[in-house]
Amino acid sequence: MTGAAQTLRKLVTVITEAQLERDLIKEIEGCGALGYTISDARGRGDKGVRASHWGHSSNIRVEIACDTPLAEKILSRLQEKYYAHYAIVMWVQDVEVLRPDKFR
Repeated sequence: MTGAAQTLRKLVTVITEAQLERDLIKEIEGCGALGYTISDARGRGDKGVRASHWGHSSNIRVEIACDTPLAEKILSRLQEKYYAHYAIVMWVQDVEVLRPDKFR
């Protein structure tokens, strides 16, 4: 892309049980994230099919665009606190962001 300032950031993606939404928001904000996006998620994994309309058994997808230190902090905190007891998967990828001032 040309003509706009671009900066490399990390995109942390978390897919987990919808019942964890409130707790995850507290953890993510507690790590210092300036913002996040949450959406309903559905699909198939090792636990079988998960549909977003199943209420208490639905999944969410949380995405956080941030710098590398914050991404590492979020991934570490969530892994430590939730991996052992909840259905949760996470990944991180490099992304180019416009308006880098919006992403710590």
